[in-house]
Amino acid sequence: MSGWLDGKRALVVGAGSGIGRGVLDAFRAEGARVGALEIDEHKCEALAAESDDIVVVAGDATTAEANSRAVAAVVERFGGLDVLINCVGIFDFYRPLAEIDAEHLDAAFDEMFSANVKSHLHSVKAAIPALRESGGNIVLTESTSAYYPGRGGTLYVASKFAVRGLVTTLGYELAPEIRVNGVAPGGTLNTDLRGLSTFGLTDRRLDGPDRATELAARNPLGVALSGTDHAWSYVFLASDRARGISGRVVHSDGGMGIKV
Repeated sequence: MSGWLDGKRALVVGAGSGIGRGVLDAFRAEGARVGALEIDEHKCEALAAESDDIVVVAGDATTAEANSRAVAAVVERFGGLDVLINCVGIFDFYRPLAEIDAEHLDAAFDEMFSANVKSHLHSVKAAIPALRESGGNIVLTESTSAYYPGRGGTLYVASKFAVRGLVTTLGYELAPEIRVNGVAPGGTLNTDLRGLSTFGLTDRRLDGPDRATELAARNPLGVALSGTDHAWSYVFLASDRARGISGRVVHSDGGMGIKV
């Protein structure tokens, strides 16, 4: 039985853990050949040790240089690129604007939007020529924060609204050669999602012994979703089964849209 992504050549940006790692594993299970761009060298080593079929590139996804290297490595190994996925993100742990010191606002803004927005811009920019050649597609990572208040602080929510805008405008700009869609995950188990260094939150994680119970209580389906659960939405959008879909989003959030 063939996989949904047989023959596809993909690059997953932010593939070392959480949703990105779930996407990488799901893509491989569905027949894709996959490359990974990851900033954490230990995660790169773990990916490389797992299989020599994964093209692993260490680098900072907020830079043009790292994204260009990653695209070039995938094209060189696999002969082209069909799918770009970006799962890069950092969090502000629900910090409202009123609680951000004015002297820290510029640095916090730059840090948040560099990771959550600029990384997407650089990865797409680097991949456009190869994707145009293959007639490929892009899936960016939005969030429930781009649709509902209270799912992050001011800067995080604003950054995810920006990614929502990228899905719409890039879908328009890159048609008809390249499809662009988004996935908007809800809260996720074991993401390793880190906080802003500007706020001294780099060692803080969205995790804990009651995390699953907390997440399940937020949504109508009462589910606590993992990166693997979210990954299947990326698989669908990246597949030829979604060839008529662009500029849209899959809400992998336990039914938040029907919550009263």
